[in-house]
Amino acid sequence: MAEAADFQGTPSPARRWLRRTGALLAGAPLLAGLMQLPMAAQAQAAGSDTVSVALDSLSPSAPVDGDTLTVSGTVTNNGKQAVTAAHVDLRVGSPLSARSEIDTAARHSDDLQSSLGTEVGGKYTEDFDSLDPGVAEHFSISVPVDKLDLGQDGVYQFGVSLSGKTSAQPWDQVLGIQRTFLPWQSSEADTKTRTTFLWPLISTVHVTAKTGAGELQTPVFQNDDLAKEISPGGRLAQMLALGKDLDVTWVIDPDLLASVDAMTRNYRIQGTGATTTAGTHQAVAKQFLDDLQDAVTDREVVALPFADPDLASLAHNGTSVTGSLSHLKDATDVAATTVKTVLHVTPSTDFAWPVDGAVDPSIIKVATSAGADKVIARSDSLQETGGLTYTPSAARPIGSGTTAVVADARLSTVFEGDLTKADSATLAVQQFLAQSLALNTQTDKQRSIVVAPQRMPSPSQAQAMATAITALQDSGWSQSQDLEAAAKAKPDPGATTRIPSSSAYPSSLRKQELPRTAFEQIARTQDKLDNFQVILTDESRVVTPFGRAINREMSTSWRGRGSEADSFRTSVESWLDDLTGQVKLIDKSETKLSGRSATIPVTVQNNLVQGVDHLVLRLTSTMPTRLEIGGKPYYEQPVEVSGGHTQSVKFSTSANANGRVEVTAQLYTEDGQEYGAPVRFDVKVTEVTPTVMLVIGGGVLLLVLAGFRMYTQRKRAAARRAEEDDGPEEASEDTPDAPDAPEPTTAPQTSDASETTRPEDTDRPGNPAARGDRLQEESAAGSRADDPEQPSDLTPDTAPESADPSETGERVDR
Repeated sequence: MAEAADFQGTPSPARRWLRRTGALLAGAPLLAGLMQLPMAAQAQAAGSDTVSVALDSLSPSAPVDGDTLTVSGTVTNNGKQAVTAAHVDLRVGSPLSARSEIDTAARHSDDLQSSLGTEVGGKYTEDFDSLDPGVAEHFSISVPVDKLDLGQDGVYQFGVSLSGKTSAQPWDQVLGIQRTFLPWQSSEADTKTRTTFLWPLISTVHVTAKTGAGELQTPVFQNDDLAKEISPGGRLAQMLALGKDLDVTWVIDPDLLASVDAMTRNYRIQGTGATTTAGTHQAVAKQFLDDLQDAVTDREVVALPFADPDLASLAHNGTSVTGSLSHLKDATDVAATTVKTVLHVTPSTDFAWPVDGAVDPSIIKVATSAGADKVIARSDSLQETGGLTYTPSAARPIGSGTTAVVADARLSTVFEGDLTKADSATLAVQQFLAQSLALNTQTDKQRSIVVAPQRMPSPSQAQAMATAITALQDSGWSQSQDLEAAAKAKPDPGATTRIPSSSAYPSSLRKQELPRTAFEQIARTQDKLDNFQVILTDESRVVTPFGRAINREMSTSWRGRGSEADSFRTSVESWLDDLTGQVKLIDKSETKLSGRSATIPVTVQNNLVQGVDHLVLRLTSTMPTRLEIGGKPYYEQPVEVSGGHTQSVKFSTSANANGRVEVTAQLYTEDGQEYGAPVRFDVKVTEVTPTVMLVIGGGVLLLVLAGFRMYTQRKRAAARRAEEDDGPEEASEDTPDAPDAPEPTTAPQTSDASETTRPEDTDRPGNPAARGDRLQEESAAGSRADDPEQPSDLTPDTAPESADPSETGERVDR
């Protein structure tokens, strides 16, 4: 007993060792379990990143009874260890009952944590002995639809998974999966959805306001990018090739048609500085337009306003700038004419399309101000608030005779993003079809649904859209419909018609809008154009290219490209300034006025190809008390100048005092607007005084007296020679010599006048009269040499050939 008690109270070392060992062994299972938890989680996480599955093709996209479904794609081992005993399986999940469930499933298409679905048994797999790290392996599996065990009509999740083993996890497990959607309509639906798909043919701005020199007005393009877009394989060429076989509504920007049409003739490409090069893609442009004409024949065509103006930017930032709305009206008016001229079809111009279908009251007001009575909105902007359990028809009356055509947001946005990879495009197509079928199964009511995709789809996006539309047209639940018919469909009474407030407009879109300063610059350019066109004899040569350029300045395509938009606007305004500067006044130097009255010429230069008129030239004296023009402080004369010419306009002036006077010449339009820069010059007045006139008169009198004395001396000499010749023969000895006759005091008779005016006498060097005449000529020549401006800028009133009796001036074409 004592031993026993002693044993119990103080265990021996051996017993203590046994107890510790037993406790450790008892806790081993618990520790093993705790250790397995992080390992399992790590394995699960590793599995999600180990293998990626890409579903590149699923055909047919919407199978029916009797079809064989073919699935192909690639599997890639992203891990560091080889995957052994790998095999690709097909899985079918449960049907999705709501459109929102499709959205959720699309967001988690490769999530291993979500339900994997039921594996399709049998031989419908593909095996791989090993997947090496970083290596992609292709797979293709075909399975009859009846082997998928699809039940009722609807949208099923459909997945492709890869299972296998790794050295770290040597058991069979799912290492990667990719889910998509399988729309299943076993037979024709009793009620089909009427679907309208917009097919946008829109590009960015390509044509500048510049035109080449000469009468032909050769257009100048910013670059050659449009040629790339319309050439075979280009974005627009693919849009055209895909769309011609689809039952869609063509939505076209007339600016694109006008630009391509301009390329069919001579055109230029802007280079560095002022240089341009000749465009060479006339044949490509002609072929594109020919193909487009064939594609739209007997199809619905909707024409946007010219250059697709940004309605939201105009509504939010442009309406407070005078004249902005008039540009939208002008763009709308020219749209129908452009489409009809180029494509020979009559388009509809009743539709306005704000960016992404986002609307508010101001956008609706602007959109309808140019005559459109239908606005294409989108359901994520005009959201349902009435608690409807189904998607209503697109048409909604919103008051004042305006209809909002509400495009379905899910269907319209599914093709956004990068679809250059085949698996991304396939998922987009299947999601589109799934949403369309889910929409159709919501109710037995027939509805009209509109799909408005992004304005400028990429080639890969366009290809995916075409694949989806083709599958939809072949499906048993949808039928095609024109946009006009969708807009006229009976509205659902439960659908919302309330336009969201301005505060609800997406901030992401507002940040991309054209600023107010853009519209102020547009208004400034328009004012300059208005002032310029009134002087032109053929205003269409300027108004048309600049009017279209101003429309392009408001284009939606500038969103997200603010610096490029600013550069374009500046180039348009600068080019207009260059043209208006071709009509100007020539600078004048100081003019000398040596008399009480004279004419002052002012020269107008026109370097334009066409003539200008309706101009008025005003000459103003800053000191009318010293110098008057036309008897007034200022005088005006109308101006007309032919293209490539200059013209001098003369103004009669009168001086009242000596001194320097500043004179201003300024061109005006007939409505009183200043045109161009003024020219200022000085007129130096040097008045002729009576004393100077007396001296000049005395000099002239002396010259006359000297000439008369020479005449009388020659007369006496002639008489003496006559007497000497006749005297010896006739004189009588008794006859005394007669006294000398007094010198005559009067001018000789007319009969003797010839003796005083012989040319040879006047030309003799010793002839004082000749010397006097030459003295006057040399004095005049010296005066002209000292003052080179005098022959052209100053003509004395005393000269009969330059007198202007009417005092209205004259115009001289140089």
